[in-house]
Parts: sequence; C-alpha cells; structure tokens
Amino acid sequence: MPDRVVLVSPRGFCAGVIRAIATVERALAIVPPPVYVRRAIVHNAHVVARLAAAGAVFVDELDQVPRGSVVVFSAHGVAASVRAEADARDLRVIDATCPLVAKVHREVRRFAHRRFDVVLIGHAGHDEVIGTLGQAPGVQLVENVADVSRLSVANHEMVACVTQTTLSPQDVEPVVAELTWRFPSLVRPADICYATRNRQATIRWLADRVDVVLVVGDPTSSNSRHLRETAQATGMPAYLIGSADELHEEWLAGASAVGVTAGASTPEDLVADVVDRLCRDGARLEHESLVEEHLAFGLPAELPTSEADAARAG
Repeated sequence: MPDRVVLVSPRGFCAGVIRAIATVERALAIVPPPVYVRRAIVHNAHVVARLAAAGAVFVDELDQVPRGSVVVFSAHGVAASVRAEADARDLRVIDATCPLVAKVHREVRRFAHRRFDVVLIGHAGHDEVIGTLGQAPGVQLVENVADVSRLSVANHEMVACVTQTTLSPQDVEPVVAELTWRFPSLVRPADICYATRNRQATIRWLADRVDVVLVVGDPTSSNSRHLRETAQATGMPAYLIGSADELHEEWLAGASAVGVTAGASTPEDLVADVVDRLCRDGARLEHESLVEEHLAFGLPAELPTSEADAARAG
C-alpha cells in the first residue's frame, strides 16, 4: 500500500448534480407517491439505488408512467418530443435538467430558428446528447475529427456548433479546429461546464505528482471516464472505480503516492471509503484544494414548496 494518499478538490458533485438529487429528494418529501423519474437522475448507480430505496420509481420511457402522475426529468435533459409526450399524457413534470445543459438546448433552438446548420460535438447514445439532438430538426452529431468531413450543410457561412457539457476540452478542441478549418465563419458558444474544466485541470495537476491515479465514478459517467483518460494520456497509470470494493491492490504495487479524485456525479461517501481503504495501513492523507467552487442552482420552479401545494396541484 502507498505511503501517501493525495485527495484533491474540486471533485465529486457539481452544482447541477446537487440540484438534480435535491429535486428528487424534495419531491419525495412533499409529493404524494409515487414520484417517477425518467432515466437515471445522474449517472451514478449508487445515487439511483439510494433514491429508489427512498421511494423514487425510475422508468426508461414515459409510457411506463400512468397518466396524470408526477415525473422528474433527469439532469441530462430531454428532447422536445419527450416534453410533448409528457403534455399528451397529462404528466406533472418537474424538470431537473442541469441549467448548463438547458443553456445548450436554448442555443440549439436559437441557431435553428436563425436557419443555421447546427453541429453537436458529443458521444452518440449519451442521454445528454440524445436530448440536445432532439431540440430542433437537422442537428448533426460529430464524435471526432473524421466525422467533420461527412457533414452536409446548406450554407458554409451559417454553421454553429455546440458541445456535450461533460466532454474533455482536449477532446473538443481538435474537432472545433477541424470545423473551423472547413467552416471559417463557425459560431461556437462555450459549452463545456465549469465543473468539467475544473476537474480536468485538477487531475492533470495530480498526475504530475503521484504514481497512480484513482478516479471514483460510475462507468456510465462521461466526465468520470474522461478524467481517467486525461490522467492516462500523461502516461500515468489511472483507474476508474465505482467503489472501494473495486480497488485492486496490484494496481498500487510499488506506488509511493496515490492520487484520488471523483467524477461530478460521485457521492463523497464513496470517495471516503476508497481513501479509508488506502490509508488503513498507515498511509498519510494529504488534502489539496486547487479551485474553490461556489456556483449553486435553485430548485426547479415546478417543484411544489409544501405538501399543501402538492395536494392542490394534484
């Protein structure tokens, strides 16, 4: 086991994740059951399991939700067609979409209204990407530089791009460079969220100072996977683990210092369990804080403020 464990911050929950989880918890406290949640509220199986144990009913699609019921939309956002389906089924929607994702959705609709061809940089199949593609007809997805040559646009002077908020800046920049080369008038808002940027900078700092990096996060979490990839790109051994039970001691053989961080949807108690496991044989724990994060989001406006309000709404 190591001599030192370096635990860095910022790590773990971002403002959008905190808001989404608090939204479900508040709904469970004041809305008569059942409270349905469409898809994983955030990409962490432990969080979903805890909320399910508290009474949340997770569904894949809205046709699993009885008419007139309460349903929470996840932090990743939904396509316009999902909102239309919710209206058609008379569902009471509580929208926990991260405000930074909602900003990207507004950009897509604004550009489409102005007749721009809209390009989304992201990973096919990710919940956030599905929701963003569904904001307007004709949005085209590119995952890498090679995809840029396959784009078809009506006017090379009227192209705008947006990005999945949880991508690594290192992954986005080459694609944007290729888009700009092909479309010199490209309009590009800044979409990668503050938490992703901060955690990426933190793990690069960490990878220069330890022998092994551990990222605590769910394998379905895009930002957690990118943290591991960023550390590996420096030549550092790096591993993504969901909990302390997934830690393999052979990874630490010969390592004097182990760095620990966590993805934006990872609960702090899972991080603490990993650190406790690493320090159980006497390793010294060092805390390093590189950036202070103060951003906070209010709860969704649709969320009732009291049980009485919830009863009246029902």
